[in-house]
Amino acid sequence: MSTPSGTGIWTAVAVACGTLFGLGLVAIAYGAVRRAAPEERPGLWRALVARLPADWTTRRVVIAVTAGVVAGALTAWPVAAVLTTVAMLTLPGLLGSDRHAVRRTERMEALATWTEMLRDTLSAAAGLEQAVLATADIAPAGIETELRNLAGAIQSGRPLPATLRAFAEDVDDPLADVVVAALVMAAEQQASHLAPLLGELAESVREQVAIRQRIDAGRASVRTGVRVTVIVTLGMATGLVVFNRPYLDPFNTLTGQVVLAVVGVLFAVSFTYLTMIGRIEEPVRLIRSASGRAAAVTERGGAR
Repeated sequence: MSTPSGTGIWTAVAVACGTLFGLGLVAIAYGAVRRAAPEERPGLWRALVARLPADWTTRRVVIAVTAGVVAGALTAWPVAAVLTTVAMLTLPGLLGSDRHAVRRTERMEALATWTEMLRDTLSAAAGLEQAVLATADIAPAGIETELRNLAGAIQSGRPLPATLRAFAEDVDDPLADVVVAALVMAAEQQASHLAPLLGELAESVREQVAIRQRIDAGRASVRTGVRVTVIVTLGMATGLVVFNRPYLDPFNTLTGQVVLAVVGVLFAVSFTYLTMIGRIEEPVRLIRSASGRAAAVTERGGAR
């Protein structure tokens, strides 16, 4: 019959092994994401690596691993260490503000403003190239850098259609492709009535911005519900661990750890589903450089 001290030693060894195993998986995933030039691997592996988050900085991973080790040491549950590490890596992006959506909306508003500026400048009997240079000096904040690069390329003597296509590639927005397509057509074929067309495009972009803002408002309510659910769940779990630890004694067994792992997986699946239903499908780009098309083809090939 084993003594209590012997049982405690084996429990500690099991916790340490489980924690190291889980953290090793996280380290492998982090190394795959941080690799600058991934080697050629089978299609399935490349597809899995491509789906891993790209914003796992060294600081974020260190904090997550440290929190996982602390959670595993305090609870003596290997599964708790793994779940805490994964939660620290994924929950900030899920619960925080959608910065990508905010930047996209700001870029769309800036694009609409610039299109209106071009329309007004062209209405004053200015040429397209002069209109672009004039509006670049008072560029909207959302596309200020891209417009200044565009003006610099024009001043260096590059052809206007090529610089406009490069500008569309820098902005990387489907609506910008529509505006640039009209400008390129005007530059190459001397199209008339460009100013009214730009006015209609600006109005269309404004409508898209309004639709996007309504969608973002709906998504914000979903994210608020997720935040409340996560905070209440984590608060209750932390309170039980701190104030009523005997209530959680069933989780000290192997069966309890399996149940805890199943619960963690169910939470992860539900949060992933909420993220997917709140995601907006972006329209297809109309203008893309040769390198961009090659990258898209490679990504599709790796995803098979």
